[in-house]
Amino acid sequence: MELDVRHLRVLCAIADAGSVRKAALRLGMSQPSLTTQLRRIENAIGGRLFTRERTGSRPTALGRSVLCRARPIVADMAALVSEARSAAALAGGARLRIGSTASRAVAGWVRRLRERYPGVETGIHIDVSANSLLQTVADGQVDVAFVHEPEGFPLRFPPGVEQHVLIDREPQFIALPETHPQAGRRVVDMADLADDQWIVDFTADGEWAATRRAFATAGLNPRMVHVPDNTTAAALIAGGEAVSVCQPVSQQRQGMVIRPLRDDPLAVRLLLACRSDSPSAAEIGGLHADLMAAYAEVAWASPAYRWWLLRHGSPLLPPPEGGPAPSGADGPPEHVLAAVPGRLRAARRPAPHTTAPGVPRARGGG
Repeated sequence: MELDVRHLRVLCAIADAGSVRKAALRLGMSQPSLTTQLRRIENAIGGRLFTRERTGSRPTALGRSVLCRARPIVADMAALVSEARSAAALAGGARLRIGSTASRAVAGWVRRLRERYPGVETGIHIDVSANSLLQTVADGQVDVAFVHEPEGFPLRFPPGVEQHVLIDREPQFIALPETHPQAGRRVVDMADLADDQWIVDFTADGEWAATRRAFATAGLNPRMVHVPDNTTAAALIAGGEAVSVCQPVSQQRQGMVIRPLRDDPLAVRLLLACRSDSPSAAEIGGLHADLMAAYAEVAWASPAYRWWLLRHGSPLLPPPEGGPAPSGADGPPEHVLAAVPGRLRAARRPAPHTTAPGVPRARGGG
C-alpha cells in the first residue's frame, strides 16, 4: 500500500480530534471504516502511530514524527487545491463533479450529463463510504453525489447538504453460485442460506449493521467473511465458496445467479445530494432526471430486477395514462407490459441541452 495525502489527512484528523470516534464524525466516516484505514496505514509504515487509551487516542513517538512531516504536506495540498480551483474559475473552466457509491447506473448518468451539458468536463469520484461522499459534497469537492442509504441506518448529512429521493425503498438481492441448491428458485428464502458463508463489506456504511439485523430477525447466525474487493467476491461466489447481498441492478457474471430475497428483508433508499447553496441545487431537476433515466435503463436490463419490478410498485415502473404507478403484486397490468419498450427507449433518449450548473454554456452548443 502506498500512502497519499488522503492517508496523511486521516492521521492529522485523528490527532486533532483526540480519538478515532471523533475523527470519524469529522471525516463523515464510520468508526470501523476509519479504524480499518488506520491499521492499513500503520501496516504500510511498519509501526504503531497511536495508542488507544480511556481518554482517547494519543500519537506514539513514531506517530508524532510522522505528523510533523504530514501536517505541512496536508496544508500545502489544501492551498494548492484552493488556488487551482480559483484559477480554473477565473479561466472560465467548465466542470461538473459527480460522486457516487458503486453503481452500474453511473456510466449512463455521465453519458446523459454530457449530452445535457455539451463541452462541460464531467469528473467522477467513487467511494465505498456514502458518508464520506456526503462530506465531499459539504466541502465543495463534489457538486452532486448519488448514495445508497441502508434501511434503518440513516446517513449523516452535514449541515447545508440537501437530499433528493430517487427511490424511497429498493430491495437488495442475493448473489449465489449457479450450482447452489437454491439457484433454480425464482425467489430465495434467507433461512435456506443459513449454512452458507456470507460476504460482507464492513467498510460500506450501514451494510454490515443492516445485514446483521436481518439475520437476527430471521433467527440466523451464518458465517461471515469481509471482502471489500468486488472481483474477489465475484470469484468466491462463482467458485461456490460464498453468497453475498447485492444490488438488484448488479451484473450476473459467469458462474453465479442473482435472485430476490423473499419478503425483501434488506432494502436501501437511493438519494441524490448537493449543497443547498451551490449552483447544482438550481439544476437538481435535470441532474435527478438524468440519473433516474440511467437507473431505469440498468434496472430493466437486469432480468431478476425486471421480474421483481413487474410485480411491485416502483418509480421505475411506467405509470398508466393519466393514473398512478401500479402497486399490485398479482402480476403486471397490461399497460405496464405494453409500456416497457417505450420506457427503455425513453431511458436512452438524449436529454435536452441546458446550461451547466454555475457554468456558462459552452460555445458551439446546439
